[in-house]
Amino acid sequence: MSRIRSIIAAAAASAAVLLTGSPAAALERLVLRLPVLDVDFTINLGEGRSVAEVIQSSPDLADLESASDGRLLALLQKIFLTPLPIELRGLLEGSTGQPLLEQALKAAAYIVNLEGVPSDTSGSMLTKALIRAYDNGQDNLLGFLHQLPGEEASIDLSKLGEAVNRLMANQKDGLELVKVGSAAQVSSEVFESLRVETTSREIIRVSVQHREEPLGVLVVKPQGAGNQRLVVISHGLWDDPESFEGWAEVLAANGYVVLLPDHPGSNFNQQRAMLAGDQPPPGPEELRLRPLDVSALLTAVEKGRVLADRDLNTKEVAVVGHSWGGTTTLQLAGGSPTDQKLKARCSDLKNPERNISWVLQCSWLSGINKAGVADARVKTVVAVSPPLRLLFDPDKSLDRADPTRSSRPKILLISGTRDWIVPSGPEAVFPMRDTQAARLGHRLVLVDSGTHFNLRSFRGQALQAVIGPLLLAWINQQLQVTSSPTFEEGRWGHPDRRLVDVSGQF
Repeated sequence: MSRIRSIIAAAAASAAVLLTGSPAAALERLVLRLPVLDVDFTINLGEGRSVAEVIQSSPDLADLESASDGRLLALLQKIFLTPLPIELRGLLEGSTGQPLLEQALKAAAYIVNLEGVPSDTSGSMLTKALIRAYDNGQDNLLGFLHQLPGEEASIDLSKLGEAVNRLMANQKDGLELVKVGSAAQVSSEVFESLRVETTSREIIRVSVQHREEPLGVLVVKPQGAGNQRLVVISHGLWDDPESFEGWAEVLAANGYVVLLPDHPGSNFNQQRAMLAGDQPPPGPEELRLRPLDVSALLTAVEKGRVLADRDLNTKEVAVVGHSWGGTTTLQLAGGSPTDQKLKARCSDLKNPERNISWVLQCSWLSGINKAGVADARVKTVVAVSPPLRLLFDPDKSLDRADPTRSSRPKILLISGTRDWIVPSGPEAVFPMRDTQAARLGHRLVLVDSGTHFNLRSFRGQALQAVIGPLLLAWINQQLQVTSSPTFEEGRWGHPDRRLVDVSGQF
């Protein structure tokens, strides 16, 4: 029975792959390949219009149905007849031919082989098949499979295992570095300052030249005079400013005014419109527009159109970003995007460093030549879980001084050891090690058991903000604010997780 359960689990896993929109099925047969067990598991789709008929026409399924005392039918009915999300149709219709969808389908093609039809990474074939299924009243996985062209689709589950093993290997270096490193101490003073409500918030609209609509901006500021220093926090793909309001509360409670722009081309509202089919996925142009959002805000403050009553220092600003927002901060700091690695690695589906974030990075290729948009007012940046491995060439990027700056911006890179989307190895450890970035004053802090999302902090969660004290300490030191803590003091830890500066281990 253990083998039966394994094959049933494989069928369920394959269905999950199909539901992502990958071209992973055919009209006649769906074959699950398990080379490790020397087993091919065939489902005859073309001979059955119901799940019961599919089982009867597929000897492999019929044997399993008998061996499982009839439980297989209930399982497959749940898999094949559960209605597909209504958003899937709008998503495919609005995403066909877009770089982000094309990259996702190319990655899926490594696991899925569709025989009898030409390769299609635009998504057009999937979209047409899904529309036909909906039009025929078969808005489920079985109906979708029956509308796909071709003779046979095979799913090599060993390759799925390879992908999982690669992601685990990409976390190995980070886990080992944290294991041998010393965790930062916890500063009780920082947490005491957060127990009293000392900040205020408001949402404003700021007109910018490069967007048709004004930017929405969440402003979090100290109730008193503060320290006249400015921080901008850039959110990640399909996120919003409120996901990072806890970070802003930590900084504002210690004197900083914090601006959190809502990037309209890649925020939560854009995701919702995309799922409804009203907008395509974020395009390569957003790689340039996001840092322009930040620069436009700095100019608005500088010109007195925003926060005119605060007399803020706009000549030396800190910028913090998460995920794609972290990439945005590196561009503002002088990181020069290049197509060299994108062209060399995006087509290599077996590259040992390949990870989920490469789908996004590879979709930026056509916009890369316009993405060098540094801002000399940015004195320092904190990049949290940023996709960066393919985007920046060390010889043309942060290793070289920007002639428009009096000094090179210092970068704090933060990564979680359990981040599956932007794993710490290729996207943080390797770039720091390869460029010997620590000698330039850049630092890498790893968060033990940190994931891509559990480092965020929402409104009212300043005390739970795992990296809140670290952000404060780094910015205090880099902007030369005479306040404690500073990064060198080492008292920027958090009681809930181990934070380790691994820069000295390279």
